[in-house]
Amino acid sequence: MQWEHLTSDDFGRAVRETGVCVLALGVLERHSAHLPLGTDMLNAHRLACLAAAREPAVVYPQWCYGQIYEARCFPGTVTLAPRLLLELLEAVLDEIGRNGFRKIILLNGHGGNTHLLSFLAQCSLWDRKPYTLYVPQGLSEERRAAWNAITESAYHGHACECETSVTLANYPDLVHMERVPEDPALPLGRLSEVPANFSGISWYANHPEHYAGDARTASADKGRRLQQLQVDQLVEFIAAVKQDRVAPMLESEFFAREAAMRGEGA
Repeated sequence: MQWEHLTSDDFGRAVRETGVCVLALGVLERHSAHLPLGTDMLNAHRLACLAAAREPAVVYPQWCYGQIYEARCFPGTVTLAPRLLLELLEAVLDEIGRNGFRKIILLNGHGGNTHLLSFLAQCSLWDRKPYTLYVPQGLSEERRAAWNAITESAYHGHACECETSVTLANYPDLVHMERVPEDPALPLGRLSEVPANFSGISWYANHPEHYAGDARTASADKGRRLQQLQVDQLVEFIAAVKQDRVAPMLESEFFAREAAMRGEGA
């Protein structure tokens, strides 16, 4: 169920019947020369909707704000100041909670959001919230092996065979295969003199054209099969979140101990 498609009365029933909201987080950024700026947002939201059709949940409207500072040098990128971004995300989560959801899944559709969403989940321990956050951590080993068996290229990362294939399956009219670069985009290693390091400029150092991998072998058929693996994984995750009683219980225990430490009582 898509949040924006429901009437107010239907929305209230959906909250009671599912108890789970899925917020799929993408961004607006360059995806080489052949994919649309909204690739992450479009595919992540589509994935969430497909999974929620099988394991009922409410999917929040398309979301395009995330950590994408490394693409600010490209036309079409939209970024928000770091503090504003975090405050916006927390405010939206609080609104989702105010509307009655006690469990919220943060579905990551953009690699640059990985650390942000982990930090956001940890921030929920700063103030007690009426909801619990869950962040899926990728495919199972079995599904990852199946994923690798579908793909042909050895290196993946951004606008690559995988991402291009999924976008071809979902939005074929937005993909320009004739613009795919003739050569694969491998890491340039321009920061290799500082080993085992991460800097804000690390991604740009390796991939200055915002392309990582080889999209030449992408196809809609591959995309449908890859996406099905993701959908199956998310369906299982939503079902597990619905059944989970441990995380909310542990949060209550945590905040009770914190209150007792401050002498305030539970």
